[in-house]
Amino acid sequence: MTTTAPPPATAAPEAPAAPAAPSAPRAPLRALWRRSRWWLLAALVLVLVGTLVAGIPGNSSYDPLDPRSGDPRGTRAVDQLLRQHGIDSRTATSAAELGAALRADDTTVVLTRPAELAYHDLASLAALTPGHRSRLVLVAPDQPVLNAFAPGIEGTSADTGTSTALPPSCPLPEASRAGAATLGGQGYEGRPGDTGCYPKADHDTLVSRTRGDQQVVVLGTGAPLTNEALDHEGNAALSLGLLGARPHLVWQTLAPTAYTTADDEPRTLGDFIPDGWYWATFQLALAGLLAAAWRARRLGPVLTEQLPAVVRASETTEGRARLYHRANARGHAAETLRRATRRRAAAALGLPHTTGDPDPAALTEAAAARLGRPAADLQHLLYGPAPTDDAALLRLADDLDDMEWQVRQP
Repeated sequence: MTTTAPPPATAAPEAPAAPAAPSAPRAPLRALWRRSRWWLLAALVLVLVGTLVAGIPGNSSYDPLDPRSGDPRGTRAVDQLLRQHGIDSRTATSAAELGAALRADDTTVVLTRPAELAYHDLASLAALTPGHRSRLVLVAPDQPVLNAFAPGIEGTSADTGTSTALPPSCPLPEASRAGAATLGGQGYEGRPGDTGCYPKADHDTLVSRTRGDQQVVVLGTGAPLTNEALDHEGNAALSLGLLGARPHLVWQTLAPTAYTTADDEPRTLGDFIPDGWYWATFQLALAGLLAAAWRARRLGPVLTEQLPAVVRASETTEGRARLYHRANARGHAAETLRRATRRRAAAALGLPHTTGDPDPAALTEAAAARLGRPAADLQHLLYGPAPTDDAALLRLADDLDDMEWQVRQP
């Protein structure tokens, strides 16, 4: 019977590999960092730029002439002045709220964007019976709005030019008390009985019509109401006179057509996205596809690959045995030999060992019964301490080989 100590020791040497195990994950991490650091830097720059851009103060989200807007073209200043004078000021954000305000008594309604009223809303609002002692102020209305709320007042075909300081030149009490004001914009011509003020280029830029206790005022521009012009000339006095004559004030702050299409159908989210965004999204998608095609691996024709060189089992065994010998891994080699012997002996004795090594007590008792040897001797042989030198390792290999041969005998 020959000695086969090196052949069973076929497992990779664990002792030499142990010191290199902690540093194994570092190389993939370093490679991942080298590949992705520029992408991470670019993402960081984008986040920083986006944060800076988002933090830059810009215009408010309110429309011009909105009483909540503090922008130069907003009307927060005059609204605050009116509140200080005891005027109950509020906003109307729908056609229904505007209709309720027009029917209310002692109320001034300011249509800051009358041209944006939907046609069916314009007709329904114009058909309402105005409240007692009510006043309707129209800011730069177009002809359909004039036909609905002030029939007979005609708008000129062209603007009168930029807003400048103009004298009132009319007996309207609010204009007479205010004096010169910043008017201009659209010019109008009223019927006999209407009061035209602040003429410019042969057209009036303010027209007032009174029927009983109801009044309609047409302004060619909302400039005298704005924050930037309120302290110029008599703009503040004119604004307070026009808007503060009634105890209640209602501002139009949301045009109904902002959420309807030309066919009065509700708009979808896509209707509010500018057309340029679609082109930008298409260009980004195209750039992404081109980048993917550029960076993707090209699949060439199928190539045959030669198999690795065939190494005989004896050469592999000798090579690993030299590694064990160089590392003085006698304990590991002995445990490898014993583990292989225990499993083969358990299989020969019919013992279960599907989860690993068989049960030590069951294996030693079954082997002792088969061989007629003391169980303590087999326990020492199969589970004993590691050999102290190479000679002891060779003796252990011979003893294990002899025991396995005897167990396999019928």
